[in-house]
Amino acid sequence: MPKFNYVALDARGNETKGTLDVATQNEAIGRVKEMGLFPTRITEADKISERLSAKRTRAGGKKRGALDLQIKIPGLTGRVNQKVLTSFTRQLATLVDAGLPLLRGLRVLEKQERNSALRTILGELALAIEGGSTFSEALAQHPKTFNRLFVNMVKAGELGGVLEVVLKRLAEFSEKAQKIKGKVKSALFYPIAVMLVATGILILLMTFVVPRFKEVFAGMDVQMPGFTLFVLAVSDAVRHNIVKTLGAVAVAWVLIVLFLKTKIGRLLWDNLKLKLPAVGPVISKVAISRFCRTLGTLVSSGVPILQALNIVKETAGNVVISNAVAKVHDSVKEGETITAPLETARVFPPMVVSMVDVGEQTGALPEMLLRISDNYDEDVDNAVAAMTSLLEPLMIVVLALMVGSIVIAMFLPLIKMISTLSGAGGAGGD
Repeated sequence: MPKFNYVALDARGNETKGTLDVATQNEAIGRVKEMGLFPTRITEADKISERLSAKRTRAGGKKRGALDLQIKIPGLTGRVNQKVLTSFTRQLATLVDAGLPLLRGLRVLEKQERNSALRTILGELALAIEGGSTFSEALAQHPKTFNRLFVNMVKAGELGGVLEVVLKRLAEFSEKAQKIKGKVKSALFYPIAVMLVATGILILLMTFVVPRFKEVFAGMDVQMPGFTLFVLAVSDAVRHNIVKTLGAVAVAWVLIVLFLKTKIGRLLWDNLKLKLPAVGPVISKVAISRFCRTLGTLVSSGVPILQALNIVKETAGNVVISNAVAKVHDSVKEGETITAPLETARVFPPMVVSMVDVGEQTGALPEMLLRISDNYDEDVDNAVAAMTSLLEPLMIVVLALMVGSIVIAMFLPLIKMISTLSGAGGAGGD
């Protein structure tokens, strides 16, 4: 016997959902009315499941085709990146705010979406809603695309009847997060590029230039300086043991990565990042801004404070910040304030703690958190500019020292030989 999903309203206007084992849709409608409910949607569960399964099957075929295409055209992927997701959120918020029903809005966006992965997900979201699921329940079925922050904010928006407002906040949150991330990446691009160039130059010097000097030195009757002997030994080790050298570097890299995946390794690394000169202040400001903006956005959207703190803990991006948020959660759970554990964590500056304290006392905590985040976003801009101005000359000095040291090591024997010959010539003249 087929099953029918129903969505109905009771006498008080509250929504009720359920499933009935009946033969036809008319019988399902009659059964719902007998229960004293007013049916608003009756759909056959089996048909919905079949459509969803067929949709996923077609998506699987498309993904395999996309994979084959990806092999032919490098750089083409089927993943939903944050920029595409932000654009979808902004468009959906505009459609819902304009009065378009959510289901119809999803169908419209599905037709125009160019990203194959997101287009498939939008189709599945629409089918789930047709089957009686809420939008947040449908989103929760795709955790790799929609994180807990997204799902819980949508759920709060549904319960409060302000879905379009929440979607706008989500889009704004994502846009600002991408903006800060882009600035940090741009600032780190220069030192990374310099280090890559320096590594290439070192490999070139050690494998081609230094061996040529060694051949010249072999025909010279002069005692080599210790520094020159050291550079020649390193060059021989690199040239004659290139496979072992690369293997040792690869093994060391794997061990470091594995260590950083452990709890203690991640904690030590995240703590070190916050204390690094020049880079540390930027990472710290970004982490604090992210904490304040995420928590403020969640609370202002109607998400309960304890649930919001759990989400912030998972999305903090830094174990030190996560541990501090966990202590805040435990404090609030016991009926205490947010301020005390923030202060004892010694991660948040006194100004942040004081502003949060004022926000708690005045009942304007979400607004205060968002204001802190805005201020720290500006501080991040200044910190990134300062870091870039400091790293540029530092990288040039480091590159000059590395290359210059090798050049000096190669010319020391020549200088010594010239000095010896000059001394011998002067003695012969006498």
